[in-house]
Amino acid sequence: MPDLQGFGAQMLEGAAMTLGIAVMSLLFGVAFGLFGAAAKLYGARPLRILADAYTTVVRGVPDLLIIFLIYFGGTVTLSKILDRQIEVSAFASGVVALSIVFGAYATEIFRGAIQSLPRGTIEAAQALGIVPHRVFTQVVLPQAWRLALPALGNQWVILLKQTSLVSIVGLEELMRKSAIAAGSTRQPFTIYLAAACLYLVFTMLSTVTLEYAEHRANRSLRST
Repeated sequence: MPDLQGFGAQMLEGAAMTLGIAVMSLLFGVAFGLFGAAAKLYGARPLRILADAYTTVVRGVPDLLIIFLIYFGGTVTLSKILDRQIEVSAFASGVVALSIVFGAYATEIFRGAIQSLPRGTIEAAQALGIVPHRVFTQVVLPQAWRLALPALGNQWVILLKQTSLVSIVGLEELMRKSAIAAGSTRQPFTIYLAAACLYLVFTMLSTVTLEYAEHRANRSLRST
């Protein structure tokens, strides 16, 4: 175990912050992705245009720039609305920014998964008189989720590492805590190696969890 000179507890706090922002961004990002995919496939023309613009812009702009736009843009906007100086928290900015980024990629993942479903399954549900929103939630979504899970898992691993970008606006997650510890101890290699090990642990645990989730999701297919 590397000697962290008393900064081990602080780095663990940063690791907890990293997990917190990643999990919240995942939840909101999945919601954005579902709405985006539904808008692209089933929405009215204005919604389809809006969803196309969303995925095109977000995937074409660096993630760090999106964090800056949310953090500084949110601060300016709220300050003008409330007519006093308001500073948006780094945590909230990070969650919003990373959710938007994750949602853009999740939109395309869900869209591809839905489009790959057998058309006959959807037509059969419609023929039974099931209302459209129930067809989507009870027939389309469960099957699409199984197909989308591997790609979503890959995006989750990327999201875990993207949380380090939020340190640039002051959020004291794992990367920020590591930078503080490295500057104080003057042992950057040891500190950053410990941080790399923590990220690796998160990634390995995520991989095991995702493999289990995929196994559960595909269990019904193997039993038929």
